Amino acid sequence: MKNFTSNSQKIGELGESVACNYLEKHGFSILERNYTKKWGEIDIIAQKGEKRYFVEVKSKSVANLDFVSDKTNRPEDNMHPMKMKRLRRVVETYLISKRLGYIDWQFDLLVVYLDIDNRKARVKRMENIIL
Repeated sequence: MKNFTSNSQKIGELGESVACNYLEKHGFSILERNYTKKWGEIDIIAQKGEKRYFVEVKSKSVANLDFVSDKTNRPEDNMHPMKMKRLRRVVETYLISKRLGYIDWQFDLLVVYLDIDNRKARVKRMENIIL
């Protein structure tokens, strides 16, 4: 496990833990976290049924979950084309390295809003993103 030192790294790590809990509550098994290659990283690799899920987590600290808007300062906007291309390469590397062949898989994005003071979180899942 990585050692996170900056505040944004700590927020990211907490967001990933919340995301894992969310996935497990929805019937997923967590296979790996932070699968890293030189060209990128997959935050969570999970499985549900016969399908493998590659999950990117974007976390944001907010003062109050009641005022989270889908219109301003969205963490998912950081999923730019070059990042998606690198993520596709990491997914392909994972599938080859594990000799999984032509398995059914999809890429999801989980946006985690964290109200740290009140120890609450909200998760928004965007499914089946095309890389």
